Amino acid sequence: MKKTPEMKAVRSAVIQQNTKETQITLSMQIDGTGHAEVSTGLGFFDHMLTLFAAHSLIDLTVQCRGDLHVDGHHTVEDTGIALGRAFASALGDKTGLRRYGHFTLPMDETLASASVDFSGRPCLVYHVRFPSPQIGLFDSELVHEFWQGFVNTACCTLHLNVHYGSNGHHIAESLFKAAARAVRSAVEIDPRQQGIPSTKGTL
Repeated sequence: MKKTPEMKAVRSAVIQQNTKETQITLSMQIDGTGHAEVSTGLGFFDHMLTLFAAHSLIDLTVQCRGDLHVDGHHTVEDTGIALGRAFASALGDKTGLRRYGHFTLPMDETLASASVDFSGRPCLVYHVRFPSPQIGLFDSELVHEFWQGFVNTACCTLHLNVHYGSNGHHIAESLFKAAARAVRSAVEIDPRQQGIPSTKGTL
């Protein structure tokens, strides 16, 4: 079927990622409604991915079987890697992209901000402290590992800052929500943007 100016390209990706540590199937549609179907074997992590989808309005399906008998590290990190790969694929050459996004999000006593640039250069700046090493049964260090994996394969710059907060669950959730809102802005198509949003002509 011939495309008309009113027809938008579907920005989506399907990732199959298998190692001896994890087997992941991930599908994503950027211009979605925030629907999520997530199963990683880690309840808290499923919650974080579900709210990331809801606040970014990205449709996300994740099925991960990981070596949870060891711990959750590989499951969380590899899912971040797969999600980053999906973004890199779905965004293509980034023609018309807003590229940048920023959001500061309050959640009860916590205030977190996320700033993202789909620059083609992987860089994570992470100023986050958790009050304890565990959030329920979830290792709080894995929040960093997830975003590092995401940044490495999405090839974006991401700054995550927690300005203040005392509850570990709130800190993690505010980070995922702020990142989702920042990403939502950055991946929008800017009707005024002609071509790739860089004076270099490529991202």
